[in-house]
Amino acid sequence: MNWTPRYKRLALIVGALLVLSATAAFVLNAFQSNLVFFFSPTQIKNGEAPVNRVFRIGGLVKDGSVVRDGTSISFVVTDTLNEASVQYTGLLPDLFKEGKGVVAQGKLNEKGTMNATEVLAKHDENYMPPEAQHALDKAAAEKAAKSVKY
Repeated sequence: MNWTPRYKRLALIVGALLVLSATAAFVLNAFQSNLVFFFSPTQIKNGEAPVNRVFRIGGLVKDGSVVRDGTSISFVVTDTLNEASVQYTGLLPDLFKEGKGVVAQGKLNEKGTMNATEVLAKHDENYMPPEAQHALDKAAAEKAAKSVKY
């Protein structure tokens, strides 16, 4: 085959597009696999959270819900409207307390309990992760709207 300058240029452009497409596919795949979404207990109850996929849940640790069994801990996260159970094995942060803000990362099992791999507690009295604060505010507004209707 006779490679004229026109064919060489076309082959170079096609090759560059293939390399660019492959690079974009790898970057998007890596981004997708590291993307972690946030869900509130209400969203989990409504079935919006993925099963067997890593995500974060945030809210308040329900008073009286923490049960310790060695290094295994179970507790309930609430947005004051709905609740979600969390199982965690490991050491909890020092600021983890009932009635305080928490964000847990893990997977939801078929029973609807989150198997957390990481638990984060708020780091001072006034801070709460924006997603968790938004979920709590939304739940409080829904609770207030329900009480006004009746």
